[in-house]
Amino acid sequence: MSLQSPDLVASVSAAGALVLVVGPSGAGKDTLMEAGRAGLAGDARFRFARRLITRPAMAGAEDHDSCDEAAFRTAEAQGELALSWRAHGLSYGIPATELSGIAMGAVVIVNISRRAIAAAEELAERVVVLNITAPVPVLAQRLAARGRESEAEIAARLAREAPLTAERAEVVTIMNDRSVAEAAEELVTVLRGLGRSPV
Repeated sequence: MSLQSPDLVASVSAAGALVLVVGPSGAGKDTLMEAGRAGLAGDARFRFARRLITRPAMAGAEDHDSCDEAAFRTAEAQGELALSWRAHGLSYGIPATELSGIAMGAVVIVNISRRAIAAAEELAERVVVLNITAPVPVLAQRLAARGRESEAEIAARLAREAPLTAERAEVVTIMNDRSVAEAAEELVTVLRGLGRSPV
């Protein structure tokens, strides 16, 4: 995990907000973010950051920009990424350009690893961690439904989830053990509460 582009840090202000979306595997984070994106479509106060990942685009998966590891490291070295981290054998990054709206009063929503929270807190004056989670039995059931891992592997995955810690950011938790519509409505309500007048 690394923090890049000091100039970017200096450019952001209290005018907008940076929302860090985190959550354990099986919490339905991607589903709720897509619902939130749809619910706030056309509202210039809200921008969902597009990630750079060393993974090919796949149908049904997160819409992101892809590159190989060499190109990713070059982007890091040249200060093109505001934030970067490694997880599950892949490299993830948030391009600095994706955060430019904060200085103009926008609420920028980014999907990150909990291990990257400390570095991400340095990227804006106003930072909110949006923790999307669910009870462990629900997480285990959802992971099992994917059919990708054995019961033992799922138990190990849930046991090694990193703890949620934040130094100065406000932490808001959404318990996603309801219908998608209900949890998405709460997410949109939280985000709208952070928004100011249109930019």
